[in-house]
Amino acid sequence: MADIRRVTDDFAVAPQLAPDEVAQAATRGFRLLINNRPDGESPGQPTGAAMAAAADKVGLSYVHIPFAGAPGPAQVEAVRSAVLAADGPVLAFCRSGTRSITAWAQGQAKSGDRPREELVRLGREAGYDLSGSI
Repeated sequence: MADIRRVTDDFAVAPQLAPDEVAQAATRGFRLLINNRPDGESPGQPTGAAMAAAADKVGLSYVHIPFAGAPGPAQVEAVRSAVLAADGPVLAFCRSGTRSITAWAQGQAKSGDRPREELVRLGREAGYDLSGSI
């Protein structure tokens, strides 16, 4: 299974998942899978359609919010909205997990849901440096 890093009780991030790892994510209690990778970013990377099919097969909700580099306002809001609408824990992934946690943290900061200091701490505890991105 991929290196899933819990950020909060309801949100976690991971590097790229394989379609056969999606069922394991479901058995670990995740209800929504967010894919932040653009299709074709790396050779051998599964497509968004393949990941959506794997999620559907095991009853996981799935959303594809692709972006490269830093998230823009539209991606931040899309991630925030997807997390808010989720009916349980969310697992977001990208190549390394950095894009996913950054988009989530920026949404949390913008909405006032969590203070910057807490977000930086949560990122650090999950292995990500968010100090320059929120």
